[in-house]
Amino acid sequence: MTAPQQPRRVAVIGQGYVGLPLTVRAVEAGFDVVAYDIDKARIDRLRHGLTYIDDVSDAEVAAALATERFHPTAADRDLTGFDVAVVTVPTPLRDGAPDLSYIRAAATTLAPHVRPGCCVVLESTTYPGTTEEVFVPLLEAEGPLRAGRDFHVGYSPERIDPSNPTWNFRNTPKIVSGVDPASAQTVAAFYERLVDRVVPTAGTREAELAKLLENTFRHVNIALVNELAIFCHGMGIDVWSVIDAAGTKPFGFMPFVPGPGVGGHCLPIDPSYLSWQVRRTLGQNFRFVEIANDVNEHMPDYVVTRATAHLNRDRKAVNGSTVLLVGLAYKRNSGDARNSPAITVAHRMVDLGATVLAVDPLIDADQVPTGVVLVECTDERLAAADLIVVLTDHDAVDWALVGRHARRVLDTRHRLDEPGTDRL
Repeated sequence: MTAPQQPRRVAVIGQGYVGLPLTVRAVEAGFDVVAYDIDKARIDRLRHGLTYIDDVSDAEVAAALATERFHPTAADRDLTGFDVAVVTVPTPLRDGAPDLSYIRAAATTLAPHVRPGCCVVLESTTYPGTTEEVFVPLLEAEGPLRAGRDFHVGYSPERIDPSNPTWNFRNTPKIVSGVDPASAQTVAAFYERLVDRVVPTAGTREAELAKLLENTFRHVNIALVNELAIFCHGMGIDVWSVIDAAGTKPFGFMPFVPGPGVGGHCLPIDPSYLSWQVRRTLGQNFRFVEIANDVNEHMPDYVVTRATAHLNRDRKAVNGSTVLLVGLAYKRNSGDARNSPAITVAHRMVDLGATVLAVDPLIDADQVPTGVVLVECTDERLAAADLIVVLTDHDAVDWALVGRHARRVLDTRHRLDEPGTDRL
């Protein structure tokens, strides 16, 4: 196989929360980058130097354009001649099973452009075996070239944590793998130019499963503290003080905190990939995942139950009450509302007849649920609300202002310390 000694042309398939940071970093590293996405609105924004995700700024997009090595496109023909192609497309669940349609489509799009010595890397989260059993056959379908013999293929799971101020694409260790040793070396060499540290695994299946383990670990531990929070409330114990006390142990314990549920592009989805494959392959249930799913999926309902009880103590019904939700995004300091438990809470409150207002300085208006009115966080709005429910603890919120209304606050994030605050 003839492999390019110094790959120059990189194609990134998918320009979302994973693909765009990778694209910008590859441009910074000196690559000529084709930023491909089927969403023409995204491509138009990028061509005008505008971003649409939290982790990449307008200035960074503009700087990439200024290099003349950043080429946003929705045209398949622009993929011709790539040295490395990286696929960063979504992998949602459909009826409890992995939906690989985006991966299949990406592989089919790339197949006519595969050439001797090139390298194709899958980053999308998926179940073990996808790279070699699904992705590779589609890449090989267009001609006689074969993975491992004529071109390289690998898997390198994304580890993007949107809005994380400490860990970004460059300084987060990158797991790398290949379908054969030469592919693994080529994949590692590519990412070594982009990140501070690469972590090779024995094969693609190990890399695929490592990603699922990372998020299953978080999912299960969040479910543990969420259920503990429910029990602690029933026993009159402050779960937050329990977690703080346990967190002083310097070994054998890692603190997790409760909340209104889990959201985003990973935790509500990735562990179910593992559970699905265990059922398919072994005919067994992955009990930890099933239990964690049950606990975390029902946390929004528990929050609504607590909100109802809070209003009842003031002799008020949910129906007809004004409920102000603070935060609709799934996580702090992010404008991402994908699978957000706050959105589920909002829907439940609307269905119960509440007048639902929401404060979120980071979310786009098109992500606000039907029946919810996005408002500014003002003293007048806070004072007029029968109940304030803190669902996302953005730093941009005026918490001192919210705290002045503590006796009408249900805080699911432990952002407020004022006496009288009803905490999860």
